[in-house]
Amino acid sequence: MRDIAELVDVDDPGWPVVAEAVPSSCVVLPPDEAACRATLLQLQVTARSLLGAVVLNTGGMVLHHGWLRVYGGSGGALPGLGEVNGFPAVVDPAWAPVGGLVLAHDVLGGVFALNGMDCAAFGRPGEPGQVVYFAPDSLEWETFDGGQGAWLMWMLDGGVERYYEGMFWPGWQAEVAGLGLRDGITTYPPLWSKEGLSDVAGTTRSAAPMSSQLAFNAHTCGQLGLADPGPLGTV
Repeated sequence: MRDIAELVDVDDPGWPVVAEAVPSSCVVLPPDEAACRATLLQLQVTARSLLGAVVLNTGGMVLHHGWLRVYGGSGGALPGLGEVNGFPAVVDPAWAPVGGLVLAHDVLGGVFALNGMDCAAFGRPGEPGQVVYFAPDSLEWETFDGGQGAWLMWMLDGGVERYYEGMFWPGWQAEVAGLGLRDGITTYPPLWSKEGLSDVAGTTRSAAPMSSQLAFNAHTCGQLGLADPGPLGTV
């Protein structure tokens, strides 16, 4: 197990690359240094990687006017990566997140995760180290073309708008602005229904705790006979 100095004191750290790419529609939350370093130590990735850079230097990132929450090394109003993924209270070299590492949630209850080494055993598509997305409109995991670094840089470079094209409704910014960072937006009819997906603007939308939203999606998978999505993160 590498010590914290090996993870932090690196040539070519990734944070300047991330910081330069941050658009005006993104808010970078301030880090708690001790918590960030503890999270990095459990992850055992260096600050040269973009994942390590975000963990070490932020309390999370809120992209595209609040639509997407990317988890950092420390928590507060927005939970930290350790809380979301159930990191042990004391660093444990033998511990690993089940299925993969949850990286981010969107306001509709979608989940971005980084595949673990045995992702297929947990019903996730793609390869180890690949980003996948649990979509609230299909209640299934979908692959993203690349790992965490490619995913993050694409999202910072306008990828949120392109990825969610057709999901935004008139006035969504005001609705999202009124949310807490542990809340999301539920729709009725739900997005996985034909009626909900075909007319998001026409749905009845309500603020709800993200934890309830994720639990409802997982439960609905069982009710509809779909595959168990596995851990969707603790918020």
